[in-house]
Amino acid sequence: MIFFSIFFALVIDHFRPMRLSNPVLAGVRALADKIETWFNAGHLQHGKIGWFVLVLGMTVPILAIYWVCLSLNAFLAMIFNVVILYFCMGFKDYSQYFSSIQIALIVGDEPKARQLLAEWSGRDTSTFEVSEIIRLSIERALLTSHQHVFGVFFWFMIPYIGPAGAVFYRLAAYLVRAWAENGDVHHEAFGRFASRIFFWIDWLPVRLTAICFAVVGNFEDAVYAWRNFADRWENANTGVLLSASGGALGVRLGTPEEKAARLLPVDVSTMDSDGLETESQPGEEPSVRFFQNTTGLIWRALLLWLLLFLFFTIVVWLL
Repeated sequence: MIFFSIFFALVIDHFRPMRLSNPVLAGVRALADKIETWFNAGHLQHGKIGWFVLVLGMTVPILAIYWVCLSLNAFLAMIFNVVILYFCMGFKDYSQYFSSIQIALIVGDEPKARQLLAEWSGRDTSTFEVSEIIRLSIERALLTSHQHVFGVFFWFMIPYIGPAGAVFYRLAAYLVRAWAENGDVHHEAFGRFASRIFFWIDWLPVRLTAICFAVVGNFEDAVYAWRNFADRWENANTGVLLSASGGALGVRLGTPEEKAARLLPVDVSTMDSDGLETESQPGEEPSVRFFQNTTGLIWRALLLWLLLFLFFTIVVWLL
């Protein structure tokens, strides 16, 4: 049932992608804003209470409905799974930004590419060079594909939780952006718990995604970059995913916005914390051709996940 639920959700999302303006997401945003208004008094404890009220308040009913569907009919439970996965993923809509930026750069419309990237990332990109636009777009695509597809898959496949796990993961990921990345001093303490707990929620899924990218890409460089450069990012999970992905693609990732190590030419060495010389991050400077390589890497990783799910489903049936 896991394989068919994921397969049909992906097919529906491909032909009819979930829009960012959909009423479900709008409702979640409105509820998150209300919870913040009610609970945010500038303290960590208030953020913790608000997080549990929102996440458990939406996850527990989904779990209850799923158990009821399972008790009635397995096919009904699969339909419910497909519906929940469809609303939790929505990667197709985000990938349109990636494709549009690629087209804009190919035709030489750099201002349009900067505008699209600013809308997608929520950052000021007016001073970005072409290589910075490409680098940040690739990073954004990799992180988005993980949080909207692979991370959702991991929590969905947990037995007896299913769609509730997918909702739990997506809500936790959203609250980091809504509460912890606001940049306002008043929001800092309130959103700190959301950021901390999502780090642990995403700890294993992000490493499984990095392994998948390494398997379907350049495995040796991915492992090397993971071992030697993941700690250069402020967020360890982000560092694992982007360093491994960069190695798998053969491109150097890491921007000042992510507080990664300074990127140096391939033939230049840097100094580590012990004063020893270490090689610079492997790979080439980002170029437009890496857009297609990134898309291919994500789709190959997705195919690998589907094959694993299919194999798991067959084994369950045989047993």
